[in-house]
Amino acid sequence: MKHSLYAGAATFALMAGAAQADKVTVFGPWLGPDQENVEAVLDGFAAATGHEYAYVGSDSFEQQIRIDAEAGSAPNVAVFPQPGLAADMAKSGFLTPLGDGTADWIRDNYAAGQSWVDLGTYPGPDGQDHLYGLFYKVDVKSLVWYVPENFEDAGYEVPNTMEELKALSDQIVADGETPWCIGLGSGGATGWPATDWVEDMMLRTQSPEDYDAWVANEMKFNDPKVVAAIEEFGAFARNDDYVAGGAGAVATTDFRDSPKGMFSSPPQCYLHRQASFIPAFFPEGTVVGEDADFFYFPAYESKDLGSPVLGAGTLWAITNDSPAAHDLIAYLQTPEAHETWMALTGFLTPHKGVDTSVFSDPTLKKMNDILLGATTFRFDGSDLMPGGVGAGTFWTGMVDYAGGKPAQEVADEIQSSWDALD
Repeated sequence: MKHSLYAGAATFALMAGAAQADKVTVFGPWLGPDQENVEAVLDGFAAATGHEYAYVGSDSFEQQIRIDAEAGSAPNVAVFPQPGLAADMAKSGFLTPLGDGTADWIRDNYAAGQSWVDLGTYPGPDGQDHLYGLFYKVDVKSLVWYVPENFEDAGYEVPNTMEELKALSDQIVADGETPWCIGLGSGGATGWPATDWVEDMMLRTQSPEDYDAWVANEMKFNDPKVVAAIEEFGAFARNDDYVAGGAGAVATTDFRDSPKGMFSSPPQCYLHRQASFIPAFFPEGTVVGEDADFFYFPAYESKDLGSPVLGAGTLWAITNDSPAAHDLIAYLQTPEAHETWMALTGFLTPHKGVDTSVFSDPTLKKMNDILLGATTFRFDGSDLMPGGVGAGTFWTGMVDYAGGKPAQEVADEIQSSWDALD
């Protein structure tokens, strides 16, 4: 049954493509092992359709795709790491809308399907909204990491709601321990870990529509709703009892060093909120699922906002129209296209029709279950904002806030910087 979920239109597209084989050029951000993985998927596409393909990866994708498009030498399909660039190129007329029925397929077959439609829909050169992108390969940020042995020794249980998470934090303090390790240091990018916290808190205290309005600056950064989300972060990060080293250490602790306190004996902290990549900075030899584990950064039971997930992902769009390019988008709708990469490494998908038993790594399967349980998915907000804000004043403002500056004052300053861009 699972393999019959994808739309009949996709099947017909593949059959049509096979009857008239053509070459598809694909340009994306992946090099090294990830390039090998995506080429394994594209090998499956070639076998299913008869089309040939050529994939080129680049670590300067964002700059090169615009140059190629403006020169009239764009690939058939481009893989965008951020939807903001895709939206800009759609407006400039460099993207081709996806085929009829694709949006309906996404709604029916992706968890939080409407979220994915919205993330791939932009105004074209005609000013009308069209679906330009299909998300394929996703990352999850709404995770809390912990050491199971520490929890077992102390008698703690994994919380299922934000209310329970705060109660657990209070219990750890009452037991004479420190619940959280938080670090914002990241060289020239210091402050970015706090933006993820605030984005997650926006999704847990406000509607998805409010989140979208905030990211688009239709709701101002100094709106009371945003200030409240910043203060929700502060309830954790600015509480001396809650944070290893005290609140004063948050801004100066490097995010790569921050989780190491969980592995001290005795533990310096019990909890660390960070995205799926953070095990790379755990002590050498740490086995995820045994020595360390994670749970979903929970939503408020009292807010009735479902199970929102914050993350990122790659969006596949047609940058040089051809029937074979549409056939590739159709192939990406098949469970096979997802399961091929799932069986390798470093892949998550919102596709409800896949067989999750094919995951090569039980950790990835558990993360994917969180993704499949999402009622709302939203892209990292700072990545969607103008660079001067999302990778500028939002970062520095969060450092100021962690250092004691009032949330309202910080939010006012960030909004002023956004206004100055206009």
